[in-house]
Amino acid sequence: MESTQPTYGVFKGVTTSLLSTLVLAVPPAGAMTIAERNALDLSDYTVQVPDASYFDVEKRMEMLGTTTNSLLLQQRDTLSLGPSCKQLLDLPPLTSQQRIPGYYPARDDWEMATEPMFEFEESVSTLAGSYVATGDDYYAECLVQFLDHWATESALINFHYEAGEPQAWFNSASMIFSAAMAYSTVRPAIEGMQAEQERVEDWLNGLAHFHVAIPGGEGNSCCNNHFYRRALYASMVGVLTQDDELFQIGVSGVYSALHDLTAEGALPLEVKRGRRAVQYQNYALLYLLPNMEIIARQGYDIYDLDIEGSTIHDAVDFALDIMADPTLLDELAPREQSIDFIKEKQFFSWMEIYRSRFQEPRIDTFLANLRPVYNRSAGGFTTLYFMDPELQQHVRMDDERQEKMAFEGLTSEG
Repeated sequence: MESTQPTYGVFKGVTTSLLSTLVLAVPPAGAMTIAERNALDLSDYTVQVPDASYFDVEKRMEMLGTTTNSLLLQQRDTLSLGPSCKQLLDLPPLTSQQRIPGYYPARDDWEMATEPMFEFEESVSTLAGSYVATGDDYYAECLVQFLDHWATESALINFHYEAGEPQAWFNSASMIFSAAMAYSTVRPAIEGMQAEQERVEDWLNGLAHFHVAIPGGEGNSCCNNHFYRRALYASMVGVLTQDDELFQIGVSGVYSALHDLTAEGALPLEVKRGRRAVQYQNYALLYLLPNMEIIARQGYDIYDLDIEGSTIHDAVDFALDIMADPTLLDELAPREQSIDFIKEKQFFSWMEIYRSRFQEPRIDTFLANLRPVYNRSAGGFTTLYFMDPELQQHVRMDDERQEKMAFEGLTSEG
C-alpha cells in the first residue's frame, strides 16, 4: 500500500527553528541507539486497515447492547449521560506556548499547568466512550467538531522545549495519542463531515511528525517510556492517515523495548529509576500494550515478536513479579520500592488489553479489585472496551478498599 506523505500545513517554518536547538541523544550501552532504531528494516509493516481502531468497536458495541453483565451495564449507563457538546466546544484550544515545570521537583505547579491538557484528554476520551456506550452519533460528530476546532486553531504546536526543560513536550505526547485513539473509535461512523475530518487528520499527522522529530534527552527520553509514548501516537496516527512512515516508527517502539529487555524481563531504562523501578516497569507497559494492540489490529503477529529471545510476555511477567515481590529486582534497584502508584487505577489499563488476549491469573486477581479501569489518554474506558463479560459481574468495593485489596491480591498470587 502506498504511504500517504505528511502535509504539515501550519507546521512549516516552525520545525526548522525548533529542531535547530536540539542535541541528538545517545542512550547508554545495552539500549538500542537511535541510529540502530533508524536502521531497522520495518518496510513489511504497512497500514492495512485505516478504519481499524485499537479495539473492534463494532463488535464491542454489539456485545454491550445485549450483555447482562452489571459491571459493564453500570459503566455504559454512566456514559450514556454524556457531556454537552456546546460546553466542550467552549473550551479554548491551547495555542499559546505551553511551558510546564517538572513533575517531581514542582508537582503542585505541574498539576496547575497541565490541567487544561488533561481536560482535553478527558473530553475526547469521554466523547468516544459515550459513543461506544450509546451508539448515538451526537457524540461521534461532537468529537469531530471538537478536534476540528483545535485543528483550525493550529493548537498544540507551540510547546516549549529545551533539553533541560522537556515537560511540555512530554505532556503534549499524550494529547496526541488520546485524540488519535478517540477519533479512531468514531471515524467509521461519521458521515457528511469530510472537510472537518480532512482538517483533523492533517493536523494529527503534522503534529505527530513535528513532535516525533525531537529525539529526546541522552540516556532517557530518547529511548525509554517517553519513546514508547511517541510510538503509541505514531502507530495510531499512522493508521488513521495511512502514513507508513509513522506506523513504522510506532512499530520500532516495540522492537526497541524487546531489544533492551534483560534476561529477567526488565526494561533497563525503567528499572534504573531507583525506588520507582517497579512503577516505571509498569509505566512502560501502559504505552507498549495499546501500541501493540494497534499494530495487531493491522494484521501483524506483534505479540509473537521475539527479539534475541525476549518477548513482551517477559516484560509483563517481570512487572507482575516485582509488584508482588520487589526483592526480585535483586541488584537492579533498591529493594525498598515506592508503591504509591498502586493507588492510581489508570496505571493498569494495559492489563485489560493484555488479559483480553492472554490468560494470567495474577492479572485476574489484581483487576477484580480495581475495575472498572479507565485511563484518560492511553486507552480510555479499557474495562468497557476489553473485559470479557464472563470474567467479572460486579464492582467489588469502594475505591479505598479496592486499592488495598488489589495490592494484597497481587502479592498473594506472587
